[in-house]
This record gives sequence, structure tokens and C-alpha cells, in this order.
Amino acid sequence: MADIALRFFKDMLVVASPVQAALRRQGIEDARDQALAVLLEPETIEDAYRLETAAGPQCLVTPVADFAPARLTALGMEDAAEKLARAAVAIPRSFKPQHLLVEIAPCGLPLDPSSKGSLVENRDQYARAAGLFDAADFDAFFLNGFTTVDDLKCALMGLRKVSDAPVFASVDVTADGMLASGRGTLAEAVAVMAEFGASVAGFATLSAPARAAALATTVRETLGAQGADLCIMATLAARERNDRQQGSTPENPYYVPDTMVAAAADLRAAGVQFLRAAGNATPAYTGVLAAAVAGQDVAVE
Repeated sequence: MADIALRFFKDMLVVASPVQAALRRQGIEDARDQALAVLLEPETIEDAYRLETAAGPQCLVTPVADFAPARLTALGMEDAAEKLARAAVAIPRSFKPQHLLVEIAPCGLPLDPSSKGSLVENRDQYARAAGLFDAADFDAFFLNGFTTVDDLKCALMGLRKVSDAPVFASVDVTADGMLASGRGTLAEAVAVMAEFGASVAGFATLSAPARAAALATTVRETLGAQGADLCIMATLAARERNDRQQGSTPENPYYVPDTMVAAAADLRAAGVQFLRAAGNATPAYTGVLAAAVAGQDVAVE
């Protein structure tokens, strides 16, 4: 598999939408059932990847992200950790993607930033999660869905404790640049990404294209102030469409796949390299993004 680091700051790349949404549409709702499907019904997961792969993304993402020990325990799968990790890589790898990202979600443990013991415990959750992939064939880790600066810091420290693989890091943010938890800002999170070894600084938002581009500008300016050389990733979340919705609204700006065309242009102009549609996005969203940036290089000021 190609080394994704060789493409940093070069061509525009699209990351496939989460297959979890496709599984939910098939009635596989909760995280435990989705993890069980990876182990026991891989053909169901493969069907979702087949559609995403046909849409043309350069990067696929593993089908589950609950690899921290606390998350595995909550799913009742702590004894199947290594088997789940192997299957999570093997299924998307069978489609021969250009690049494969191993997603790791927040561990979910309480975190007291003033307690060294709490910080170490959280850091080690991510170190142990990353350790499951020591012998795996993948391009980068993808820390996704983070909503607090302290948890993100622990995750980056944990991964860097055991691996030198590239790390994509993404936080969920509101339109005004606050983290979804309300505890911290996008700029603060990006500063942590730069300090603790991320390769790609990302954010996920429900915001309309112009506002999403402004968030990307915040990322770029923060990195510049830090003197950091990180790529930028933007994830746009689509909500479930009401059939009566005939146009973009602040609550659901990405109500149909075609809305991704303008978003891709705005985000590229703001310096973003990696694009992804998430939430209730279908493979059609991925396909529009891939077509919108096909053959384009990253915009450089």
C-alpha cells in the first residue's frame, strides 16, 4: 500500500464516508451490532464498502473505531480485540484502496486534567488501541470524533508512545469554532495537534460551505502561528433529509449530494486537502466530492 505521507500537500484527496451510516440503514443500529457484523457477517460490511469504493475515494476508513480498552469493554468485546482489529483492516483492504486509515474513537473514560493518574490512564487507552495494529498494513491512524482538547492530547500522546505512523486528528466543532462539548475552541485543538505530532489537522462540522471554509481558515492561521506544517482535513456532516426540503437550510445545508460541489471549491480555496462527507451521507456524496476535486492539487497561497 502506498505511503500517504508522499501525497501530503500535493493532490486533493477524498476520504470515504463512514460505512456505519449504511449499516444503520440496513437495521444494524448500535456499535456492538456493527462490531459483531465485522466479525460474523463480513459480507454485509463488504457490501457497504463496495458502494463507497465505486464512488471513487482515495482513502477508505476501517468500519469500527471502538478499539480503546474501555470502549471494547463497554461492547463486551475485550476478549476479541485482536480479532476485531485484524478484521477491521482486512475488509476494506480487500478492496485495494490507495490508502487505508485506522479510525480510533474517544475512549469515553472520565478525564481529570489536574490528575496525573487520570491523564496517564487515558493516554494508555489510546496506546493500547494503537498497539493492536502493530503488524497491520495501513497508512495512518485517524483520531475522529473528539470534542475536548484534553482527550485529544491524551490520544495523540498515546499513539506517539507506540507508533510513528501518520496521524489524522479531527474534532467536532460548531459554526462559531467552539468544540462540540463547549470546552475549548478549534484553534486550541489545532495547537495541540501541532504540538503532539499529528500529521493532518481536521474538523467535522454541520456548517454551510462558507462557514466551513472560515473554519478551515482558522486551522490554517493557527498552524501558521505555530510554525507547524500540517495538512488540513474537513468533514461535512449531512443530516437525514426531509422529503419536503427543497433547498439548503442552516440546519441541513448538505441535504443532497450536489451541495458538495460548492463546498469542495470553498474548502479547497481555504487550503483543505482532505475532504469527507459524514453523518447521513451516502456514497453519492463521496462520488460528488471525488468528481469535484478530480485532478486538482492543493491550493497554495
